[in-house]
Amino acid sequence: MEEKLLKIKNDLIDALNKASREADILNIKSEYVGKKSEIQSILASLKDMSVDDKRKYGSVINNTKKEMEELVNKKLEELENNINISFDDTINYGVKNGSLHPVTIVAKEVTDILKKMGFTIVSGPEMETEYYNFEALNIPKDHPARDMQDTYYLDNGMLLRTQTSDNQIHAMEKYGAPIRICAPGRTFRNEDLDANHENTFFQIEGMVIDIGVSIENLMYVMQSVLREVFKSDINVRLRPGFFPFTEPSYEMDISCVICGGKGCPTCKNAGWIELIGCGMVHPNVLKAGGIDPDVYTGFAFGIGLTRLAMMKYKINDIRVLNSGDIRYLEKFDIK
Repeated sequence: MEEKLLKIKNDLIDALNKASREADILNIKSEYVGKKSEIQSILASLKDMSVDDKRKYGSVINNTKKEMEELVNKKLEELENNINISFDDTINYGVKNGSLHPVTIVAKEVTDILKKMGFTIVSGPEMETEYYNFEALNIPKDHPARDMQDTYYLDNGMLLRTQTSDNQIHAMEKYGAPIRICAPGRTFRNEDLDANHENTFFQIEGMVIDIGVSIENLMYVMQSVLREVFKSDINVRLRPGFFPFTEPSYEMDISCVICGGKGCPTCKNAGWIELIGCGMVHPNVLKAGGIDPDVYTGFAFGIGLTRLAMMKYKINDIRVLNSGDIRYLEKFDIK
């Protein structure tokens, strides 16, 4: 047995000495120490050996296989160390540097601001179940609120999420309370396209749940985010709204930056543009997330990142953001 094992090991060494490419070494590894190798067959035969033979040859066989694996790994390391790759970064290839998308820039700004406030960034699936997109958010089947969101339903029984609010339930189930999260992401609705509406757009969801959380905490966070993004105080108005997953609910508008509040197609000549939906988390939503509403309260908000980018960079038509027009997007190159 010892002679047989020594021959197998020497054959491996000879094969490795002739190999000069990684692919060759990996093939040798498969042949000599892989699942169908001779050494593996010998190991498998141990179960049929007598007790005395198992004691005599068991450790020898195992040690031989281990030595063979080490020889292969050593050869791979030697090959890697001998690879000399150089790159001349002084050559001008005539290719322009890429740039960040306006929505990406704004999303990073908002998440950086929220992280300083102690928020954790989370993410969730774009293909979602009805439960997480609607039912757990206090929007049961046949609820009229579903008519507000013209949803893309898929053949597999799932849907494309209409809001990033689904992250509220996922986060509560995973982390419990207290919690402070934000979740940027892409959402989908079958909208009629115009200067202010797209079927694919970006939001960022935020939620804070703790003991004693109030609407004043929500207002402070919203005002702080807008002030940091626009680098100045911005005219805002707060009006009552309706969202099944918050109670009370509010909508925060900002004065249209495109027209200075005078009225234009972007703001539908209103002078204001809806930017944030927010409110106190509904007790039914807390229950769906496994949190006791008699102990904890919380607020939630959804910021339209696409509209925020439009206001920040004075983009008067939302459709250009998904156009892929490099000539337009390169204006936002960030060094």
